[in-house]
Amino acid sequence: MRQIFLDTSYLQALTDSGDNLYPLAINMTARLGKFRSVTSEMVLTELLNALCSRGEYLRKSAIRLTHRLRNDSNTIIIPQTSEQFEQAFAFYQRRLDKGYSLTDCASMQIMRQLEINEILTFDKHFQQERFSALLRE
Repeated sequence: MRQIFLDTSYLQALTDSGDNLYPLAINMTARLGKFRSVTSEMVLTELLNALCSRGEYLRKSAIRLTHRLRNDSNTIIIPQTSEQFEQAFAFYQRRLDKGYSLTDCASMQIMRQLEINEILTFDKHFQQERFSALLRE
């Protein structure tokens, strides 16, 4: 089955109907059909952090989405480990010329390890590393 990585920008758009990417995220999800979702605890942390101070409604929406993903048998959530942190941190240090977040670095490392090329994101940084950023295509 096709595996697609879920990035924070995509998950945030699904959570917040006022987000500029919301219509694109909804349309892309419908167009893709069935696929296995892969994300990480780092991405979920970034999502929850991004929406923590934007009001109770969005905070609850982020909580619901996180629960839904964690209970979905078709979603793989990669746990955050010390080893993953070290790998992401090493990659972060090698890309001083880029604006990659540590979470992006971890996501890129996970995608390479699992041989996933597609990611639901609008983040151009993934294209710079030759991944297919589906919300930009």
